[in-house]
Amino acid sequence: MTTRNHHPEPDVKSPVPSAPSYQELAKRFRPIFARIAEDSLRREQARELPFEPVRWLREAGFGAVRIPTAYGGSGATLPQLFRLLIELGEADSNLPQLLRAHFAFVEGRLMHLDQPAQEFWLPKVLEGNLFGAAMSERTEATGGDTKITREGDRWVLDGTKYYSTGTLFADWIAAAALDGEDRVGIAFPANLEGVTREDDWDGFGQRLTGSGTTKFNQVQIENEYILRRFSEGDERFDSYIKAFYQLVLLATLAGIGRATLRDGISFVRGRTRAFGIPGKSTPRTDPLVQRVIGRIASLSFAADSTVESAAAALQEAYEAQLVGNADESLYIGAEIKAFQAQQMVINLVLEATTLLFEVGGASATSVTRSFDRHWRNARTVASHNPAIHRERAIGDYHLNGEKPDAAWRALRNKLIKEEGKPDPSDSPRNPQTTSTEGEPKGDAKETNTQTKTEN
Repeated sequence: MTTRNHHPEPDVKSPVPSAPSYQELAKRFRPIFARIAEDSLRREQARELPFEPVRWLREAGFGAVRIPTAYGGSGATLPQLFRLLIELGEADSNLPQLLRAHFAFVEGRLMHLDQPAQEFWLPKVLEGNLFGAAMSERTEATGGDTKITREGDRWVLDGTKYYSTGTLFADWIAAAALDGEDRVGIAFPANLEGVTREDDWDGFGQRLTGSGTTKFNQVQIENEYILRRFSEGDERFDSYIKAFYQLVLLATLAGIGRATLRDGISFVRGRTRAFGIPGKSTPRTDPLVQRVIGRIASLSFAADSTVESAAAALQEAYEAQLVGNADESLYIGAEIKAFQAQQMVINLVLEATTLLFEVGGASATSVTRSFDRHWRNARTVASHNPAIHRERAIGDYHLNGEKPDAAWRALRNKLIKEEGKPDPSDSPRNPQTTSTEGEPKGDAKETNTQTKTEN
C-alpha cells in the first residue's frame, strides 16, 4: 500500500481545481494498463480474481486520480477519469466495474464540499485505500433488512448484502442500513470482526468483479464511520451521483468495444485463409472483412464519444457546484444525458461484439481465444439498471417535463399513504431516500468525527 506522510492543505483561492493534461495522466497509467492486458485472457479462462492488477493500480495511485492536486491527488477532471476507465476497460473490463463503488465514494466526498469531511476521508484514499460497496439486498419489495442499532457508545451492524461489486478487493466497505425508519450510510474497514466476503457471483459475464455476498454479524461500528442519515422526505435533485454510477458502466462497455476492435484486428492480420477464396489468401485485403473492421471501429468510436459527451455534463455540474452556481436543471440534465448515453452505448457495443465473429468464421469461436467473453461481459454490464425503464423516463421528461424517477416516487408515496405513514410531500425538506445506485439524491446529513452538516 502506498503511503504519503504529508497531505497538503487545499488551495482555497480557486474553487475549481486545476487539472493536468490527459496525456500526462495517460502516460502515467498506460504501462500499468498494458501490464494488466497481458494476462487478462488467462485470468478470464482460469477465473482468477485480479488481486494483483488491483494492487498495481492501488500502488500507482489510480484510486486517487480524481482528488485535487492541492490535496495530493492527480486532479483529473470527470471526462479525464472516464477516458482512463475506458482505457482500463479495454485492458480488462472487470477492473473499471470493480472500482465503480470506490470512485463513487470519492466523488461523493468531493461533491459534499465539506472540508472537515474531506480532510477525514480523502487522506485514506491518498494512502492507497480502496472502497467497495454493499448496498443491494434480495427482498420481496424495495428496501432492505440490514439493521444498525445503537449499543453504548458504538453501533452494531447485522445483515446480508448481495452483488457487492469490488468489495472482495476493498479496504473499506460503504453500506446502507436501517435504524428504525431512517436509512444510515456508513463506511468502515473491511477487516472488522463479523464481516464475511464471499466470491459467489455466478453471472456469465464480468466474472472477476468480486460481485459476491457480504455478510455482517454483530459488526461493531464506530461513530466516526457514520456518513449520513436520511429518511423519507421530499425529493430534490442536487447531485449527479446516479449519472456518475451509470457512466462508470458505460465506460466499461466502451472499453469492451475497444477490446473487441483490438482482437478483431489482431485476428484478421494473422489469417491466411478466407471463406470462398481458393488457396492461400490475405483476409486483411478482403473488402468485406475491411468493412466489418471498419464498422467495429466506428461503433467503438461512437461509444467512446458518447461517454465523453455525457461526462462533460457531469463536469459542468461539478464546477457549478464548486462556485455555488449549480441548480436543479444541471443535475437533471446530467442524469438525462447519462440515461440517453445508456440507450446508445449498449447497442453500439453489443453490435460490435457480435460483428467480431464475421471476420473469421468458425475459427473465431475457439475457446483458446475466448472472443465470446466480450459479448458476455457487455451483456452483463448492460443488464444493470434496465435500459427500458430509463428509455421511458427519457420520453416522459421530454414530452411532459417529468423528472427522472417521477413514476417511482409517485408509486412510493401512494404505498406510504396506504400504509398510513405521513406523506413525504407534506414534510419539510430533510434527509431522504437513497437512489437505486445506493447514494442519497438529496440533502442527507453528512457526518464524521469532526462535523455534521447538510449537503
